[in-house]
Amino acid sequence: MSKAAQKEKIATGAGFIAALDQSGGSTPKALRLYGITEDQYASEAEMFDLVHAMRARIAQAPAFSGDKVIGAILFEMTMDREIAGMPSARYLWQERGVVPFLKVDKGLADPKNGVRLMKPMPDLDALLSRATEAGIFGTKMRSVIDAANPAGIAANVAQQFELGRQILGHGLVPIIEPEVTISIADKAAAEDMLLASLKTHLDSLPEGQEVMLKLTLPEVANLYAPLVDHPRVLRVVALSGGYSREEANARLAQNRGVIASFSRALTEGLSAQQSDAEFNATLAAAIDSIRAASVAG
Repeated sequence: MSKAAQKEKIATGAGFIAALDQSGGSTPKALRLYGITEDQYASEAEMFDLVHAMRARIAQAPAFSGDKVIGAILFEMTMDREIAGMPSARYLWQERGVVPFLKVDKGLADPKNGVRLMKPMPDLDALLSRATEAGIFGTKMRSVIDAANPAGIAANVAQQFELGRQILGHGLVPIIEPEVTISIADKAAAEDMLLASLKTHLDSLPEGQEVMLKLTLPEVANLYAPLVDHPRVLRVVALSGGYSREEANARLAQNRGVIASFSRALTEGLSAQQSDAEFNATLAAAIDSIRAASVAG
């Protein structure tokens, strides 16, 4: 498994990164949107079996290949399972040409200073070692910004980079994701503060170390152009953040050099009740539209 080939694909690939990493809190909603309601499973184990089946169905669809989907972010339980009889990460790279990433955060802490930091991750080193063994290329971790609060945003970005350095120490590429909530009134001001803080931390990274950034689509097109061009940034990707696929794609296309890393906007319209032909056609249309928006910028 060539790390150099994977890095080249992520740095230059004309496609996007699929986010297949819904975790415990967001899984019931993901399944509901997929046409499976809570009364159709009796335990958490059954719930995760069902969501794994959904992810495996996506990963095996004809359109889900490395010429359009250059990477995929997995939930820990997905990494530990198999797709088509192979360990999930190895299946994605070896059979589909899709670079595997792993979601490593354990959810959000309580709000403070207008942000929600990540909960502590005491077992992160052990998880990163397992990820390396499994053939994972990089990681993703999400925190949230709910207000244009300078102290909160500074703490949020500092935590992201502190953990990012730990991840880099394992030879993995961290996707740093300080998500700005799309519904807040001071979103543009929060994004300006976020940009400044990210630039400061990126400038302090040593030469040879690169991170990725996963950011909310900004109010001002190309706001994050300095990050796209930064020598310590391998790629900037965008989350859909609750926007419909149509709006997310429209915003994405206005931002040069930014590609998608959509979750809900990718799976919009997919259903457990669809035949394979219907499912594959729906997913193919979604993949084509998101890829087109990703390469338009």
